[in-house]
Amino acid sequence: MFRKVQSREDARYCLEAAAASGLPRAEWAKQNGVDARSLNAWRVNLERGQSAPRLVELIPRETVATRYTVRFGDFSVDVDAGFDAGTLRRLLGVVTTC
Repeated sequence: MFRKVQSREDARYCLEAAAASGLPRAEWAKQNGVDARSLNAWRVNLERGQSAPRLVELIPRETVATRYTVRFGDFSVDVDAGFDAGTLRRLLGVVTTC
């Protein structure tokens, strides 16, 4: 996993190091564990004179799984929203025979 460039100072350091290495920025970023897209966004914004990036990268966050509890008498089965329906049917069939 590649790290995001965190600040203006971090961006300047990475951009200067990439230039000094003689490698293309993307290659330097890969070899140094830096996210090349993040570095490029900072480069564009620093060249424009922006104090902070105008581009915002959206990263999907983990969603909280929806959980369901199915009760039958004294028995209960807890499943999340992605649980396989066929498996649930078989499981409930076993529960109903107890």
